[in-house]
Amino acid sequence: MAKAAIPCLRYKDAHAAIDWLCEAFGFKKHLLVPADDGGVAHAQLVRGETMVMLGAARDDEFGSLCALAQDAGGSTQSTYFVVSAIDAHYRQAVEAGAEVVIEIRDEDYGGRGYSVKDLEGNLWNFGSYDPWADPT
Repeated sequence: MAKAAIPCLRYKDAHAAIDWLCEAFGFKKHLLVPADDGGVAHAQLVRGETMVMLGAARDDEFGSLCALAQDAGGSTQSTYFVVSAIDAHYRQAVEAGAEVVIEIRDEDYGGRGYSVKDLEGNLWNFGSYDPWADPT
């Protein structure tokens, strides 16, 4: 099955973001394309079968369409990632300094989850609820 969606983010300090996302959320570097100025032109991070693409914030065609969370006064969108060992994932994120905005909890619709902000204010949601799972 083809992977259907990949979140794309821009960061003021993409190198720091990559290191932090790997430490806090368990992503691994899949691809890193350096920019001419020493920054990050494009990066791909993976966790299991999920991927996030990111790069340094810059004034280009795509960048003109995106506002950084810090500049927008907070996240304007967020992503949700299915995680089986959600309590351990939560502890890892907190230990890495993620700002918890919704504490880990059981959800009425099933599963368990939490929401945090990363080091530049982007909102991330993680939970054990898998909407693709067979409900039987």
